[in-house]
Amino acid sequence: MAEQKPARKGAAKAAAKTAAKAHPAATAGGADKAPAPKRRRREHAFPRVRIRIGDEMVLGPGKVELLEAIGRTGSISAAGRELGMSYRRAWLLVDALNRMFPDLLVKASPGGSHGGGAKLTEYGMEVAAAYRRVEERARIAMQEEMARFNVRVDSD
Repeated sequence: MAEQKPARKGAAKAAAKTAAKAHPAATAGGADKAPAPKRRRREHAFPRVRIRIGDEMVLGPGKVELLEAIGRTGSISAAGRELGMSYRRAWLLVDALNRMFPDLLVKASPGGSHGGGAKLTEYGMEVAAAYRRVEERARIAMQEEMARFNVRVDSD
């Protein structure tokens, strides 16, 4: 079978240049050198702490963000909107949080003509703060343990 000529002038030279860039060891002057291993970029990591309470209950970042948003807004619906969730979803999470602990985390007042509202209790503030401390300790531990593996640990 006859060798086919490149379709355009200089195509063979361009192909050789491309091959030289891709595999410098295979070209003249680099035949005895192995290609250097590619250095991976530094990876970023962050802890996602989830605390199992009992058999089925979990305290994690989403529920704690909701508690903090209720503390800021004084409202379950406003906190849900701030976090991009429906009122129903926010209310179900608040109900789960209140059943998870021996004391109420959120005290809700029914709506009506005077409007309702929700208050993050002192106990709820303490639970959210404790979770954030656990999260920070996990981040510090990850920084110490993962540094030698070229992994940078960030806050979430």
